[in-house]
Amino acid sequence: MSTPDRSRDITQPLETLHPNERLKANSRFLCGTIEQSLADPITGALAPDDTQLTKFHGFYQQDDRDLRDERRRQKLEPAYQMMLRLRLPGGTCTPEQWLKLDDIGRRYGDGGLRLTTRQTFQFHGVLKRDLRTTIQDINSVLLDTMAACGDVNRTVMAAVNPHQSALHAKVQEHAQAVSDHLAPRAGAYREIWLDGERVDPDKDNEPIYGPTYLPRKFKIGFAVPPVNDIDVYSQDLGFIAIVEDGDLQGFNVCVGGGMGRTDNEAATYPRLADPIGFCRPEEMIAVAETIVTVQRDYGDRVDRKRARLKYTLDTHGLDWFKGEVEERLGWSLGEAREVAFEHNGDRYGWLEGDDGHWHYTLFIENGRIRDWPDYPLMSGLREIARVHEGEFQLTPNQNLTIVNISPAWRDTIERLLQDHHLTQGRRQSALRRNAMACVAMPTCGLAMAESERYLPSLLIKLEALAEQAGIADTPIVTRMTGCPNGCARPYLAEIGFTGRAPGKYNLYLGGGFHGQRLNKCYLENVGETKILEALEGLFQHYGREREPGEPFGDFVIRVGYVPEVTAGRHFND
Repeated sequence: MSTPDRSRDITQPLETLHPNERLKANSRFLCGTIEQSLADPITGALAPDDTQLTKFHGFYQQDDRDLRDERRRQKLEPAYQMMLRLRLPGGTCTPEQWLKLDDIGRRYGDGGLRLTTRQTFQFHGVLKRDLRTTIQDINSVLLDTMAACGDVNRTVMAAVNPHQSALHAKVQEHAQAVSDHLAPRAGAYREIWLDGERVDPDKDNEPIYGPTYLPRKFKIGFAVPPVNDIDVYSQDLGFIAIVEDGDLQGFNVCVGGGMGRTDNEAATYPRLADPIGFCRPEEMIAVAETIVTVQRDYGDRVDRKRARLKYTLDTHGLDWFKGEVEERLGWSLGEAREVAFEHNGDRYGWLEGDDGHWHYTLFIENGRIRDWPDYPLMSGLREIARVHEGEFQLTPNQNLTIVNISPAWRDTIERLLQDHHLTQGRRQSALRRNAMACVAMPTCGLAMAESERYLPSLLIKLEALAEQAGIADTPIVTRMTGCPNGCARPYLAEIGFTGRAPGKYNLYLGGGFHGQRLNKCYLENVGETKILEALEGLFQHYGREREPGEPFGDFVIRVGYVPEVTAGRHFND
């Protein structure tokens, strides 16, 4: 096999590439002029170029879109604010860290915390003047925001709750290891936020990423069958644990997942990852780094809409990609093993682990943690954190598990849950427990429609339709995003919504119940009336004619409402 030309994009003149490539190359390893932007007292915003670089430092510049028109009439600049995201491999944090994040959210954010679909925290509403203090406070409890966004490997996901079993603990260790290995090495984060040494381009370097990092973001996740809670097939790189007689043998390696797309651009589409082989646990780091470097060298650096690994695979072919990976490794991957997933949801309530310790999973609607008049969620979790001796575990479905509770402390935790009405939660129908939404309005600049603020009220109406159809106790995976970028993984949902305009959505049907199949557009650019009309008929039909145990996504394909999508490149057919 001849060695491919790995210098295609590296030697291509920068002026022919996307402007972000030139920005990264000239940024002094992501320093840019961020410090000057922070020091400018005239505006609440950062310089335009710096708003791209700060993503690598873990935050996005946004503004409150609810206030845009009024501020424009008053001839004021937009109400600029920042969304900070933590890098939290596997989604685990200690009670001490929880209390610090709770304090930060109330002092510098919008008064709450948000759990994301990638098992980490986001702070919304942080002002420019508070950025350095906020990041230093995060660092004080050994957490950071570095590489939580940007053209790098982001937060690594792992099967929920490392304390559930020794196997889950091993998988969590591997997630932490690959996250540490693929973290950026240059010192821009320390220089700007932690008063570290200045970055010297002659001495500092990025041994894995190089001076222009990756063409786009890169996502990695670890799954432990039979639960696909991380939606492993949505990841650029997915590792599926292979277990024999309770021992971790290694991982199936899957590549090329990704949810983002652009409406009316057929060349963009969601895609599920394909298995390319099997590796032993001790080989996993080398496999991860090698796959990242192939994407670094061959990903599209001209068209950012087609810069994810999924398009690299479909451009060059899966066989070519596997061959390139194996040539760089110097050895061949094993044959992928058989795996079986059953669902991708969370198990709520109490669960006993292998070691006799207990774990309690709370439903957190759309990941939003704050106090409501009838539901003091944030206060209750704060009181639990003050006495809890275990950890907190964020789930990929925006929920929270209080983990590693010793039998002696179970009654105490149970009492605190009850005292704050957390065991009742808010409305928890089968439909709602399997639903999630992205943030969207008013802070996300990409949102074209509501999502987090709208889905709860839509679900009330869908719950009534499900009750009338006799399917109220049937879980149906439902997800909504305010735009087509897919942050809440809507293209894997049995019922998916993506925003097109205020009050208008695409309705998708037919995703797999355990994340194994993409869905298909059923209605385009419709409002609530059309959505409810369509789903009322679908629910009635499903209630009458479903087969025993048949998921809703399977039913709508079997009876012909939508065709099965067999590959991402056919999603728009």
